[in-house]
Amino acid sequence: MANGTWKISRRGNAHLPLIIVAALAVALILVGKAQSALFDRARASIIDWMRPALVASRAPMEALNNWVSSIGEIFVVYQENLKLKEENARLRQWRNTAVVLDDRLKRYQLLLHAVPDPALTTVVAKVIGRASQPFLQTMILDAGKSNNVKPGQAVVDARGMIGRIFLTGQRTSWVILLTDLNSRIPISITPDSAQAIMTGDNSPEPLIEALPPNAQIKPGDQVVSSGDGDILPAGLPIGVVVREGDALRVALFADPSSAQDVQILDFKRPPEHPPAASPSDLPVTAAGLPPAAAEPQMNVLPPPQLLPQIKKPAPSATPPANPPAGAQTDGPADDQ
Repeated sequence: MANGTWKISRRGNAHLPLIIVAALAVALILVGKAQSALFDRARASIIDWMRPALVASRAPMEALNNWVSSIGEIFVVYQENLKLKEENARLRQWRNTAVVLDDRLKRYQLLLHAVPDPALTTVVAKVIGRASQPFLQTMILDAGKSNNVKPGQAVVDARGMIGRIFLTGQRTSWVILLTDLNSRIPISITPDSAQAIMTGDNSPEPLIEALPPNAQIKPGDQVVSSGDGDILPAGLPIGVVVREGDALRVALFADPSSAQDVQILDFKRPPEHPPAASPSDLPVTAAGLPPAAAEPQMNVLPPPQLLPQIKKPAPSATPPANPPAGAQTDGPADDQ
């Protein structure tokens, strides 16, 4: 009996703490439902009190993570360094080829007495702003009339053409982008040198219009400025041809949204006025050639003037009865 009583009492003592814990849990849940802000403030106070310990324990873990990530970055940087070295070697080869071809072209032009390409002067400007007026997208540069910047000049960066100057101030200028709805420039599509017009439509890829009927254009062809109209220099890189449904578009090399430093190309030539013509100039002399010695001088006659017409009296049906004396009449004379 004693052992049985001890077991029961021990079993009863073991269940008593569980009941108390359950009651406390229910009470805490009820209190938490009623006053949740109280527990939030308590939790925030505890976290604030433990913050130095958490920061101290987190610092070694951050250092270890940084060290492990730096080891991975070392391999990535090494691979990128190898790629850059290969690309640099290829660019050096292309540069040497370009220098040799440029010298050869100059020699050929000298031998053929060809008109040399006009020299381009550039102005380096920085993009100081972007606006949506007066066009949808406009770049503002920190160069203007004081730097000899004029409307119509091309704006390029290291990748390709961006747009043209359309408005200049004394120290600033505004650029209309190639993607703008108001942009129209003549282009040439290589390798067939097909001439066309690139038209902006406020999308990232401008349209190609006015293509010749027999043009064989395929995606991937290079697009450069053609130089027609003597406004833009020929050969400025613009982009590549892409197809969108039945339309052909140009994927631009340059990104106006990320451009920072640009170049303004001074290419617009001043108009050439012909010499004034004089009244004595002939077509030969007007062309700048000396007049031929045997060529007769032609007098230019004034245009004939129309004389007023004199109305004649209508002839009468019966001759006069008594002709005047001394008047001669038609017919044979009387014999004396």
